[in-house]
Amino acid sequence: MNGADVDTGGRAGGTGVAVIADDHDRGGGPGHGPGRGPGRGPGGGRHGAGGRGRLMAGLRRRLVKRRIRIRRTRGRRLRRALVVLLALLANLVGAAVVAYHLTKIPEPHPETAMQSTVFVDDHGDYLGRRGPVDRQEIPLSQVPRYVQEAVIAAENRSFRSDTGISPRAIARAAWATVSGGDRQGGSTITQQYVKNALLSPEQTLSRKAREALISIKLDRTRSKDEILQGYLNTVYFGRGAAGIQSAARNYFGVDAKDLTVSQGAALASVINIPSYYEKAGSDPKVTAKLVDRWEWVLDAMAHSGAITSAQRAGARFPAFRFYPPGDTDGQRQYLIDAAASEAADRLGITEDQLARGGYTVRTTFDLTAQDATAELAADGTEKKTGEKTGEKTAEEKAADAKAGGKKRAEVKTSGDVRVHTAVVALVPGDGAVRVLYGGADYASQPFNDARDGAVEAGTALQPFSGMKLLAPLTDLTRTAAPTPLRLASAYATAAAHGVYATPYTVAKITRAGRTLYEAHPRTRTAMTRADAGMVAKLLYGRLDAAPATRTGAAGLRTLWQTTYDEHLTLTVALFAEHPAKGKKAALPAPLPYTAGSRSLSVSEGVWSKIVGTAEGHDPAAEPNPGLPTGQTKPILATR
Repeated sequence: MNGADVDTGGRAGGTGVAVIADDHDRGGGPGHGPGRGPGRGPGGGRHGAGGRGRLMAGLRRRLVKRRIRIRRTRGRRLRRALVVLLALLANLVGAAVVAYHLTKIPEPHPETAMQSTVFVDDHGDYLGRRGPVDRQEIPLSQVPRYVQEAVIAAENRSFRSDTGISPRAIARAAWATVSGGDRQGGSTITQQYVKNALLSPEQTLSRKAREALISIKLDRTRSKDEILQGYLNTVYFGRGAAGIQSAARNYFGVDAKDLTVSQGAALASVINIPSYYEKAGSDPKVTAKLVDRWEWVLDAMAHSGAITSAQRAGARFPAFRFYPPGDTDGQRQYLIDAAASEAADRLGITEDQLARGGYTVRTTFDLTAQDATAELAADGTEKKTGEKTGEKTAEEKAADAKAGGKKRAEVKTSGDVRVHTAVVALVPGDGAVRVLYGGADYASQPFNDARDGAVEAGTALQPFSGMKLLAPLTDLTRTAAPTPLRLASAYATAAAHGVYATPYTVAKITRAGRTLYEAHPRTRTAMTRADAGMVAKLLYGRLDAAPATRTGAAGLRTLWQTTYDEHLTLTVALFAEHPAKGKKAALPAPLPYTAGSRSLSVSEGVWSKIVGTAEGHDPAAEPNPGLPTGQTKPILATR
């Protein structure tokens, strides 16, 4: 028992000694060679692995401590980051608020405030315009609702509900600017209006930011209808037209208020690329592309309820006016000159102010009759000829006999001769001028022969000889070369039983739907009723015959022909000249032998064009307040 114990203890003691020796050996103590060998062998390997384990354990402990520390401080760090972010946002918002309050809505550009003045004839047909910009402002009430909705469908479908900007579009445009990519669109209608009318079109971040601020402020301070009205009056539609009113005229020949659903959708479709789509109607490829966009707009309108399904199904792509349009340097400019001068005088402004003022001048002219006059007068009028003596045809002889012409076949012309034709048609007792043909080509001769030309009267004034004429006809018979307009006014006075009516060319002037001027006949007695009857007797040959015709001439140099009844007075004057050459002034020349037939052709053609000849038409049924009781105004031909 004891021995065993001792043995066990010995082993145990031995073990203890070995451990001590091993520890001593790791400590680097010398000695105990036999004990050091076994301790460094197997014992040394085991304790090397244990050291690496303790190292890894230490790393793990440090990582755990770090995780714990991170968990404990995460909330604090997040709170700090949130505070910084909120401070940054607060600064940005504060800066935006300050910028918003400091931002002022600028006045529109001068060029967007400019307008042109449009001239129309007595029927409302487009005659021409004056002004630097083809634009006319109209109130939104004159733009049909479906046209407004067409523009919204094409350009900004959220217009009625948005805040004036599209954040997505702004971000896209900003990125494109920073990255150097293609320019981006997609702006709201409000932004487009601000960019086009209030700011420059440059593509910079600062300009885009200012555009956004102004758009927001505009949306908060003005109604959607006000913004839409400004946009529709300034947006460019191509064909030189700025604004919906000019676009309606340039594309379809109508006022904006008369646009159809199809026409309105077509104009709305054009806004996207106006310089490209303006050729629609003349370029098949452009037309086909515009038709696709037009259908897309109509589909959106039907989906939103802006038009009914029946309107959508019945829509047909509208016919566009020819483009590019012809110039207006022909004889129509004579009409515009006369009307512009009178309109400016009536408003008490200069013609330049009139041209830039956005007025609509409704003239007294009958454009159909005016164009017919131009066609009839074009044969031989304003042309250089070298006619020589020749035998006239039987038809020309008959025409000359009817016109009371001279024996012009015996006249020989030498060199080039320019034949001028002037035509005036006006309403007796009223003064409204229906035709004022002053020349065939305004570009080569801006002088108006009908209004300003002094044409030798000769025998054309004989019917008034010996009469007591009152103002403004007092000195008529002493005037050797009256203007065709003045001579026509004298005969119109006789037709109105002695009532002189001041000739006028402007019937009405409006702007933005408001009437600023409306003409009323200005009449006075210029000859007695008996004297007027004597003129009629001389012309008619017998009383109550109609119409009366008087032919007069000044030798072979001029030829006059006046036809009148109580509804219309028409005067045609022909004269000829040798054109000026170098320093040599123009000289009178004898008329060619065809002058008589030309005069008669113009007179009869214009008369029949203006005075209605349709059966069942009773002239007496159309009273004329400017004429004495029982007289009527001319019946204009149905076109």
